[in-house]
Amino acid sequence: MQTYQAIKHLHMSCAAFSVSFFILRFIWMLRGSSMLQQRWVRIVPHVVDTILLASALTMVYWSGQIPFQQTWLGAKVVALLVYIVLGSIALKRGKTSQSRALAFVAALLVFSYIVAVAMSRQVLLF
Repeated sequence: MQTYQAIKHLHMSCAAFSVSFFILRFIWMLRGSSMLQQRWVRIVPHVVDTILLASALTMVYWSGQIPFQQTWLGAKVVALLVYIVLGSIALKRGKTSQSRALAFVAALLVFSYIVAVAMSRQVLLF
């Protein structure tokens, strides 16, 4: 059980770092910062997100829960895909600053939903 808790804490830490670094990269993008061109800035999010995904899969396997049999877990998976698309629009693919800002806010709302679902294990939060 201690190992499961360690993986869970690793997962939560990676999630917090991932969203924090997403916010920082968005700020850098708004400012036209050259930091976005740094090699480590392009690599670190992939490493963190890989650890985040691996820890999630480990917890799913160890707990014997199947994402679409557990509706809350399936909701997290779908919301994660939406978060990834919105994050991509916010940082790279948005054509205008307005569309990027809108995608950024929406991505943060989806991230908040993911956290709320993880904590409550309820798909509908109201």
